[in-house]
Amino acid sequence: MEIENRPTIICLTPVRNEAWILDTFLKCTSLWADYIIIADQNSTDETRDIATRYEKVILIENKSIEYNELERQKLLITEARKISGKRLLITLDADEVFVGNFLDTADWNNMLSAKEGTVFGFHWLNLLAEFKNFWKSEGFFPWAIMDDNSNHTGEEIHNPRVPVKDWGAIIKLEQIQVLHYQYTDWKRMESKHRYYQCIERLKFPQKSAVTIFRMYNHMYAIFNNKLENCKDEWFSFYEAQNILLRNIKPSETNWFDAEVSKIFLEYGTHKFKKEFLWAGEFSNQDPRNFLDKILHFYLKKTTSMANNFVVQFIDKIITKVYK
Repeated sequence: MEIENRPTIICLTPVRNEAWILDTFLKCTSLWADYIIIADQNSTDETRDIATRYEKVILIENKSIEYNELERQKLLITEARKISGKRLLITLDADEVFVGNFLDTADWNNMLSAKEGTVFGFHWLNLLAEFKNFWKSEGFFPWAIMDDNSNHTGEEIHNPRVPVKDWGAIIKLEQIQVLHYQYTDWKRMESKHRYYQCIERLKFPQKSAVTIFRMYNHMYAIFNNKLENCKDEWFSFYEAQNILLRNIKPSETNWFDAEVSKIFLEYGTHKFKKEFLWAGEFSNQDPRNFLDKILHFYLKKTTSMANNFVVQFIDKIITKVYK
């Protein structure tokens, strides 16, 4: 269907050392985006070289050495607003791809014809390594907006990727969903979550250790009754165009643990003793006392029951007394 006054479609993507998947991401995104703005934050792998191979890519630099989601999104949005006319801004990370055949859906047409200021939310479909199973995110993430030049505000972490004025007005899309590749590389994901837990402790020093644990260890509670079977059509649409979405290999490099080591050198390990970080290469730096280890034992054992009323009650008590 021809859309009157079709907007310019711009994908906004922040990256840092995403060479493991960026080429595939750009092949997929080039099928629908008019422009792909890549904000590279000091990558040391082939990320920048890959980005420059694609004619739709606008490559900009995020020179910050800090992790700050708000500032990097503002950087991307500011660059997008240099493009004149009506703009549909869609924000995807490099490990995220729309399900196949989304271009033929009513949801896609509704996005293209939306009024300025309309925000759209998507589901994550979290893929596992063999691309046979996934689990769906419970919520809708506000990752697209028909741009109205509104200010982007929020927090440095866990921030919406686009300006959101009214959370109740977000249009929740069911036909367009996002294939999330983070969990297809389990080792990299665990390393990433160690890094994020350190960031959480630095940026939110008063945040409960229980809250941080539950946020970054939820994936260990995914049982067979939460898993669903992947649909062939999600991938075959791309495979027909020689984009092999079921052939993504794990990353050969891992920069997250190197960043954690830098953080430990700067702040010491004791500051992070309440976080569940002390396995693998960090086991010989373990600063936890007996009480810390008992807490982590409890949290691990109750991961699959985190939504249970009794467990939540105990979590609240621990949060109050464990400082």
